[in-house]
Amino acid sequence: MVKSIQAQEQRTGLYLLLPALAVLLLVFAYPIGRSLWLGLFAQNLGTELQPVFIGLNNYIRIFGDGHFWQTFWITIRFTVLSVTLELLLGLGVALVLNQTFRGRSVVRTIAILPWALPTALIALGWTWIFNDQYGIANDILLRLGFISTGINWLGEAFTATLALIVADVWKTMPFISILLLAGLQSIPQDLYEAYAMEGASPWQSFWRITLPLLMPQIVIAVLFRFAQAFGIFDLMQVMTGGGPGGSTEVVALYIYANAMRYLDFGYASALIVVTFLLLVCVIALCSFVVSRSRQSSI
Repeated sequence: MVKSIQAQEQRTGLYLLLPALAVLLLVFAYPIGRSLWLGLFAQNLGTELQPVFIGLNNYIRIFGDGHFWQTFWITIRFTVLSVTLELLLGLGVALVLNQTFRGRSVVRTIAILPWALPTALIALGWTWIFNDQYGIANDILLRLGFISTGINWLGEAFTATLALIVADVWKTMPFISILLLAGLQSIPQDLYEAYAMEGASPWQSFWRITLPLLMPQIVIAVLFRFAQAFGIFDLMQVMTGGGPGGSTEVVALYIYANAMRYLDFGYASALIVVTFLLLVCVIALCSFVVSRSRQSSI
């Protein structure tokens, strides 16, 4: 009797999940499968209109494409730096927003606003902020005496990367802070009170209670943001266009250039598939490292 009830509940749960699974297949599985299929053809609208089956030649070509691997490592560098800063700052903001103070609801609403704004619009605003002649970034630094002449933020490789990281962190850090805030509110206050009665300091409570219990939310936030930052396109396209000299050209920009500028849809499709597989491998590796570190700490 009990087994039949459990089986019925499982079937009901499966039926309820079917619409969501259908949407996932439509939104994710079909585009990846279609790209995998198109990657087996040579179809360049600049030279030939009809696709020609070439097997795995497009995928073999990727392994010898130094430009692709350059954009891949640029993407990895940007993603790691950006997500690390977002996690540290987001955790700090979440700890502040978790405290009780007057106007906390208003502050929480304001804190989430950058995440709600369109990325292209924010990128345009940051482009003007880092403008070498009229931007307020140079104006503030000049007034404070930190620099004697204006910095060409978007005209040098290092400063352009720094400007992009600042813009991306400002845009997406609120998302991590809200996720971590939800985790903080689920931690019982009795644990802190009992630990404080044993003479623990707030810093010890953070390391022994807050951080371990918050780890599931941290892992989810980091993995989600890693995947999203790895595929970033609009911020780079608006602020730098991949320049100067290709120093900020990420994988998404390279794929876009092959598809829309060079009209090489077969090779662009193969790039999409390989990039997706590389992202899956990186996320799987990160998940494995995090799970091993959690098991060793238990």
